[in-house]
Amino acid sequence: MTNRITFIHSGDIHLGAPFRGLRDLSPKWADRLTRAIPEAYDRVVDAAIERGVDFVLFAGDEFDTDKPSYAHHRHFLQGLERLRDAQIPVYLIAGNHDPYATWAGLRDQLPENVHMFGSDGPGYVVYERDGEPVAIIAARGFSNQAPESDIAEGMTRAAAEAACGVQVPFVVGMLHTGLWMDPYKAPTSEDALYASGMDYWALGHIHKNFRFPKNAAETKIAFCGCVQGRDIKEAGDRGCYAVTLEEGVPNQLEFIACESVEWEQLRVDVSACAGAEDVLGACVRAMFDANSQVICEEMIARVTLVGATPLHGMLATPGYIDEMRDELNERYPSFFCDALIDETTSPLDRDAMRAAGLFEASLLRESAKLASDKQETIEYLQREFAARGLALPADIDRALEGACARAEDMALELLEGREQL
Repeated sequence: MTNRITFIHSGDIHLGAPFRGLRDLSPKWADRLTRAIPEAYDRVVDAAIERGVDFVLFAGDEFDTDKPSYAHHRHFLQGLERLRDAQIPVYLIAGNHDPYATWAGLRDQLPENVHMFGSDGPGYVVYERDGEPVAIIAARGFSNQAPESDIAEGMTRAAAEAACGVQVPFVVGMLHTGLWMDPYKAPTSEDALYASGMDYWALGHIHKNFRFPKNAAETKIAFCGCVQGRDIKEAGDRGCYAVTLEEGVPNQLEFIACESVEWEQLRVDVSACAGAEDVLGACVRAMFDANSQVICEEMIARVTLVGATPLHGMLATPGYIDEMRDELNERYPSFFCDALIDETTSPLDRDAMRAAGLFEASLLRESAKLASDKQETIEYLQREFAARGLALPADIDRALEGACARAEDMALELLEGREQL
């Protein structure tokens, strides 16, 4: 029989995170999100218990601050105690929001199933099943300041087995690091992690789930992301990974969504809308469509209205769009629009412009030429980008048609003297 382990890779829970910007718009929804973070943590614990995993990893930033409240301490401990009662070990590290030094009073309260790693160097713990060593967890937490050197220095499979005096089927590393995405927070590199010989690296700090190598069948390094989005920059699914490591089989990762409230950014085309009521209806439909793709019923959305419409002047009237947002938020209590943004334009009569034979007609002819001769246009853009010391985007060929259309619209609107670009 081949050796196999399963575990939950979580982190960036941020118990106690505030929602100051949202509180100004809606104290009710700010309070709802404050409750959503503990609920997301509970879902991580639920997933571990329901799946009967071998252990759970928390990769830092369990708390949002170095001075969490008593209530957040207790809630975190209660989840760990539930895992203890299910006989599931927990391994955790501190992050930059809750560095190791600030855990002094809490470490003594951790249940006996929990091992917290230090921050002054790599630590190693053997996970045993039925009295047999099956895995080593190698980890290092975050101190009050990020290490100046590579945080993964010395953390290798060979060092882990030497420190523990055993050879095991699996060695799992855990760090709170920005990798190359935030090189100022506990720096290390993908190359260093690949070279370590670890079977899997469980990383925290980056709030979006990433898996490396991106184009390989087997994930060796992963960020699980945060468990609950806290603002519009954290839109989309948030949760943890259920990881399976098995000898002779590629690593298997299953993403488990844990958020209670989804954040979404929506663009709603209102070019076919005849009036304000149609615009509101289109927004509600778009919110329902987005919500149907996720596990939670509640959603905060930032909605941008787009399209050429005769309603543009009305929507651009000062205060009008804000009043529409207020009415939109009364339509369905489980959805909240934190911002309604007008990016519509007035309809442009291109046929009339061509017939008039004025400057606009010349602009339209040149625009059509640019769009039809892709190679010449790309060469022109390469020269312009190079003159400014910039690299041309790799996907320019695919994006060129849309870019030409947007440039044409912007130029025509400037000629018309419109304020909206």
